Amino acid sequence: MGSGRRPGCASCPWSRVCGPDWHLPAMRSQPTGRGDATQQAPSAGRERRPWAGLFVRGLAMGAVEVVPGVSGGTIAFVTGIYRELVASLASFGPATIGWCLTDPKRFWRHHNLGFLTCLGAGMAVSLLVFAQLVSYWLASAPTLVWGFFFGLILYSAIDIGRVRPLRQLVPFGVVGGLCGVAAGWIEPFGAEPGPLAHLAGGALAVGAWLLPAVSGSFVLLLLGLYASVLAALADFDWSVLAIFALGCALGAALFSRLFHWLLAWRFEAVMSFLTGLMAGGLLRLWPWRHEGALLTPAEWGRATGAGDGDVGLIVAVMCLGAGSLWLLTRMRSTAG
Repeated sequence: MGSGRRPGCASCPWSRVCGPDWHLPAMRSQPTGRGDATQQAPSAGRERRPWAGLFVRGLAMGAVEVVPGVSGGTIAFVTGIYRELVASLASFGPATIGWCLTDPKRFWRHHNLGFLTCLGAGMAVSLLVFAQLVSYWLASAPTLVWGFFFGLILYSAIDIGRVRPLRQLVPFGVVGGLCGVAAGWIEPFGAEPGPLAHLAGGALAVGAWLLPAVSGSFVLLLLGLYASVLAALADFDWSVLAIFALGCALGAALFSRLFHWLLAWRFEAVMSFLTGLMAGGLLRLWPWRHEGALLTPAEWGRATGAGDGDVGLIVAVMCLGAGSLWLLTRMRSTAG
């Protein structure tokens, strides 16, 4: 009554902290037959956009997904396509799979595949290009790169956690933090991950990509898969990329619905867990490492022979990472 919310916003978890303009679309039942007239297709009523604009949005989303700490979902929101993206992915289900063979045109329209294909093409190009750059930077200045990533994740954890109620943040945040710390010490898939690891990693990473709070690259870091996937992108290793892409497709079909249900059911608990997960995951991003040991900045300087200027430069890069995400958050607030 008088809230100004659009239909469906009352049940949307994002509207509790992000306002009525940032919400997951209401989940719709899958059509059961031809007589349903492609009911509730995600493309219904949407504004037609130039394909070039969607491709550029895909480029931006792919670029940030290479960097742990920034979610492609945030870029989707800032550029005005978040709800359409989630609705399009959530439209896939067993009831429509048969249309791929019996009625391809209906399958294409119902799942908004023109939108998804154009966006995905932009992301693919951007991922391949920026993977080359990040691989080069990691090889030439790893400490600075990890410092930048550390600043991104630290700010993200603070930004998300500061609005969580303590009764949710403490228990679920602690559990998430323990999971993040454990992942920082233990590589779940070992030093040389195989096909099943990349399949699972793709599914989990794209699940995180759908959330405007968590980066898919950060999930890959926690799983110990970031380096191998980044190397596969940089080297065009299609044997790894094909399996990873299959995992992404499976994850998109599964997690678009699962996360909607989880966030609608226990939004604050899920966000508190993710806050703790990011805070605990900072262990893996700690830039002052030497021969596998975590050191203080002073100890790192003595061990490597680096001066105070080098330590200060890493701190400055951390601040740059945090500041970059702060700026993106301001853009998100303005867009909302």
